[in-house]
Amino acid sequence: MRNPSNETRSDLIDGKPGADPVRTCILSREEAPRDGLIRLALSPDGEVLPDVRAKAPGRGAWIGVSRAELDASGKKLRGALSRAFKTNDLRIPDDLGERIATQLERALLDRLGLEAKAGYVVIGGERIEKAGRSGKLHLLLHASDAGTDGNRKLDQALRVGREREGSGDTGFTLPIPRTILSLALGRENVVHVGLTDARAAARVSETLARWLHFIGPDSVPEPCETPSQGASGARGDETDENPSNEERAGIDT
Repeated sequence: MRNPSNETRSDLIDGKPGADPVRTCILSREEAPRDGLIRLALSPDGEVLPDVRAKAPGRGAWIGVSRAELDASGKKLRGALSRAFKTNDLRIPDDLGERIATQLERALLDRLGLEAKAGYVVIGGERIEKAGRSGKLHLLLHASDAGTDGNRKLDQALRVGREREGSGDTGFTLPIPRTILSLALGRENVVHVGLTDARAAARVSETLARWLHFIGPDSVPEPCETPSQGASGARGDETDENPSNEERAGIDT
């Protein structure tokens, strides 16, 4: 089991069928697949804005550095952006790093919501445990405030289903609490999330990897010591039966 990363993406050049277009980070000057980088766009009034979905019109600038590196880039960032946009008439917001992190988090939550609508997401401790033990769990995610007991039980089910008991494989503890996961999936008290489709798990892992790379490892929490409670806790409850929406990521490779 490996971190969700860019390792498995095609590193082909633009123009070839199935290629993941390569771009150059304006700060590090390193090349990487476009989907692993973050696009910046220039608004009509000259403000530099994050465009993590790469949909804004006009010229773009690409970065592949972490938030800490971006925040420390100072004059280097302004010079790089001026060259990329071919103008000195631009404004860089003081909270650019925070805006990027917020958009990346939103992209992950939106992706989880889409996979849930497609039927690839399972929530509720009992359902996730069953999927894990039957080998159908391709990705396991825990809220930042999930209890260690609940995490441990579902992590064990994940290992059993993969016939990797004793391996130390676990799900991944997200840097967001259950309240945020619940809003994203339209359910109450979502503490754990399982992906039961390999391609869906890969899509979520890729989105997660880009966010984690930017915010840095210090933003990834340790599990709480209190037990998970409610509809998506490890034990589940009556509400849980109602249908509805980097080594530790839990994705099959």
